[in-house]
Amino acid sequence: MTIDSIPSGVGRRLYDKAGWVEADRLHLLHPQHHPSDHRDPIVWVGGDGVDLIDIDGNRVLDGLSGMWNVHLGHGRRELVAAASDQMSTLAFATSYAGSTHYAAISLAERLASLTPEGIEAFFFTSGGSDATDSSIRTARWYWRAVGQSTKQTIIARHLSYHGSSIGASSATGVAEFSDPFGPRLPGFVHIDPPYPYRGPSGSDAAEALERTILSLGAETVAAFIAEPVIGGGGGVIVPDDTYFPRVREICDRYGILLIADEVITGFGRTGRWFGLDHWGVRPDIVQFAKGITSGYLPLGGIGVSAAIKTVLDEAEPDRRWWHGLTNSAHPVSCRVALQTLRIIDEEGLVERSALLGQRLLDRLRDRLASHPHVGDIRGLGLLAGVELVADRDTKARFAADVGLGSRLRAAMLERGLVTRIVNDTICLAPPLTIPETRLDQLADIVAQSVSALFPHSF
Repeated sequence: MTIDSIPSGVGRRLYDKAGWVEADRLHLLHPQHHPSDHRDPIVWVGGDGVDLIDIDGNRVLDGLSGMWNVHLGHGRRELVAAASDQMSTLAFATSYAGSTHYAAISLAERLASLTPEGIEAFFFTSGGSDATDSSIRTARWYWRAVGQSTKQTIIARHLSYHGSSIGASSATGVAEFSDPFGPRLPGFVHIDPPYPYRGPSGSDAAEALERTILSLGAETVAAFIAEPVIGGGGGVIVPDDTYFPRVREICDRYGILLIADEVITGFGRTGRWFGLDHWGVRPDIVQFAKGITSGYLPLGGIGVSAAIKTVLDEAEPDRRWWHGLTNSAHPVSCRVALQTLRIIDEEGLVERSALLGQRLLDRLRDRLASHPHVGDIRGLGLLAGVELVADRDTKARFAADVGLGSRLRAAMLERGLVTRIVNDTICLAPPLTIPETRLDQLADIVAQSVSALFPHSF
């Protein structure tokens, strides 16, 4: 890469990889930061379709759609044009009470036609973490507004990931995201999720929710928050079909709000518009982010049921929902979201995700199902996981000092694939636009990498 190819205004003094990496080490804090991860980082400079391009000109298949979010692939000019047009017309306007704009209204109206039945009104955030915070605050506000102020506890699940803000990380069920920072906020309780390969079945996991509600007292519980498919915290864990219908029954029985965290699973990722659509379950609050703009701009939000909307509308002015964000319903993000949803719909990408997801699972299973270190191959739509084990009979995990994750990433990158490994599970979530030949290539690289890593047992 030469200095002439660096965009105007972007660090033109540093034009080779060593210079960029040096400046990175000095001045940039990364998500989940540790310098050991940046001894020889990949410097990305471009994206084209389902590929990322690094500073050396290498093209690498984006096996995780960035961070589960680039649904439409890289370089979609329609999204660039939508952003540019909105910036030239109205780059920013507040959506605080008393103000509004076309892009926010149009997006909320469109979402009302796509989200699970009963979701009526929407609040927009900058991303998934503040969407979680908005869900939690809304659930607690709602119960106070209807005269049940003791209902404040949020039940979440182990292995769940709901974000990194102080509220969202308290809901997150992965200790690494909380323990180094001190205790979680009070008012959060975690239960085991359904984990068909390792843990309780759907019905048993749902019964754990009921037992916990009874133990705490239903009069103290505000909401249960859950991802339809556990993603970044557990490694693509798909529940069986009994789980969410039973959860809905339990929440209804005890007067508990059901919050669906669709940040990863929304907008066609699982082969339906939203993950809970697979089981015909209606949440009381749905939260979303990531794929709504295909990752081109930050945007998230929550949608609430008609019952919650009614209470919001009927609150006394001095007891209103005192919640807001400067960038809520940012016009440019909303405009890009509208264009993203239009493309997903017009190109039939929801249905395509279902078909290609099955093709991906079939190819992975054909190549890896009998491998002695492959314990489970699972998925829903274009969201899949390959869980590796030290021993298939006992399902024993690899020891940490084996360095499985780093070795797998290196093996896959050498073969032209970048993705994420969570709990010894290779996570796959390619763009919904991936060509069939590239999907097959993705599965083949995973199989080749696993085989290369295991010419014999550790």
